[in-house]
Amino acid sequence: MSLNLYKNDEILPVKSKHIMILTGEPSGDLHAGRLVKEIKNLDHTICFSGIGGQNLECQRVDLFYNIENLSVMGFTEVIMQFKHIRHAFNLFKQKLGYLKPDLLILVDYPGFNLKAAQFAKKHYNIKILYYISPKVWAWNKSRLEKIRQYIDHTALILPFEEKIYKKANIKATYVGNPLLDDYPANKSRPFLRKSKLSKHKQLIIGLLPGSRKTEVKKLFEIMIKAAEQIHKCMNTKKCNVSFIISKADSIKKELLEVYLKKSGTRDIFEIYTGPAKNVILKSDLVIAASGTVTLEAALCCVPCIIIYKMSWLTYQVAQKLVKVKYAGLANLIVNREIMPEFLQNEASCEKISKKAISMLDNLVYFENQLQLVRTMIEGNHGIKHKSASLKTAMIALKML
Repeated sequence: MSLNLYKNDEILPVKSKHIMILTGEPSGDLHAGRLVKEIKNLDHTICFSGIGGQNLECQRVDLFYNIENLSVMGFTEVIMQFKHIRHAFNLFKQKLGYLKPDLLILVDYPGFNLKAAQFAKKHYNIKILYYISPKVWAWNKSRLEKIRQYIDHTALILPFEEKIYKKANIKATYVGNPLLDDYPANKSRPFLRKSKLSKHKQLIIGLLPGSRKTEVKKLFEIMIKAAEQIHKCMNTKKCNVSFIISKADSIKKELLEVYLKKSGTRDIFEIYTGPAKNVILKSDLVIAASGTVTLEAALCCVPCIIIYKMSWLTYQVAQKLVKVKYAGLANLIVNREIMPEFLQNEASCEKISKKAISMLDNLVYFENQLQLVRTMIEGNHGIKHKSASLKTAMIALKML
């Protein structure tokens, strides 16, 4: 793509700026798509290429690899997908040499993206912006050295990260959390609550089994069994409970139906497609795979039970490497368990259903506890005038 400038009646072609953007999973693709949109709003002449999914495609980014085979979590899971990851990386190296972008933007997905940063900086000395940076506060703090070496600027989305990056002498800006754009305060449960819960109220529980196939296969059957036990117990209390399931775009409906067909109470379940907030905002309580959606629930002040299972080997390694007390972002932000967590062997349908039933009797208490999360994320920075995507877009243009 090029522009034409006039000089002494002569038309001179001028190459427009080119940004390459890389991400490896659905949540990163969502934020990457919004970032590209904001950059285009500020400068429509910039062209884009990269690795991503449907959100980047919607912004007409020239994708040279789709993330469908990249989105995995865990050491053994990554090994199983290694040939796809290697192929994507080789394509990246080829395209980088051919296209020679003016700026490389990395979004989340640190295992892949830090290697990409190292290659790009060493071989082409390209300017690099990292949006949604590696979770060095959880594990692998040695990544800070790589970030200092290869990344020119980091856009942070969690307030406590600023102190870590400042101490490490890394150029970084806290841009606010992009989820605040989706969940303004007037969409939170305390604002939406119309009346106090009663024993005869129709309750809705959201089930969010994740956006990766491996997560659905490990968690969804447990969720269904827990839901059946909850339904049975609440029926004895003469309280109607139904369950709505969030189907991520990366998950085929047929995969969910395989598990639902085994249930003896299929009629209590309904599948919702689209963003997770479609389910969260309708729910009184959610049971969710550990991940970004649990922070979304916190911003809505919707009580949540966090569950997760991984391979035995991944869990053993994680036990030695992970340095945080909690899996849930909301719990990490406030530094206490305001969302119950059931991980690995603790994630049984009996324990999950028992906790859910006790929470249903005291939902307002849990809703009120979650209001602290929003307060801490907004901090003194706030995003009243500019979204996280817009602030990051402005940083990108400065770097160009």
